[in-house]
Amino acid sequence: MPTFAFPLLAASIMMAAVLATSSVARADKQANYYYPKPQTSEVYNARAETMPDSSRGRRLGFVNVFANKMLSNPYPPNFALFAKGTEAEKMIIVSLQAGMYDTLYRMRGLLALLTSQARSTEFFRDRGVDEIFTFFDLAKMLGFETITVSDGDNFAHRVELK
Repeated sequence: MPTFAFPLLAASIMMAAVLATSSVARADKQANYYYPKPQTSEVYNARAETMPDSSRGRRLGFVNVFANKMLSNPYPPNFALFAKGTEAEKMIIVSLQAGMYDTLYRMRGLLALLTSQARSTEFFRDRGVDEIFTFFDLAKMLGFETITVSDGDNFAHRVELK
């Protein structure tokens, strides 16, 4: 390989890295606004398929019903759940209280509670999946692509739904 090719190759690699980093940053406009950049992540291979009639409106409707249910309780909510992205395809869950959901294990505990709630719904029972599907499967059925959970301070965890 000619000696002039090495600097060209190095420059190409650096440019590719810069472009990859900037496209990732653009893809997550919510990082450093609603939550810190996620420190941990995982991929969940859903048992459920996205429903054919899932849409931005359906995802926003789910979030609104969920929020209204939490706000109707006689106590303030511990977290906010909302959807972002052009098609509301990104579910975000952020703690509203200091010291809650500040570890990966506490976040997984919250997600387990959300699975319990999902499994107790008529929607899951009517489909016979209440013992199989999780909250992640519900999110996938609605067309969410990611779920990001944050303590609202220093820690965030991302789940990619496949």
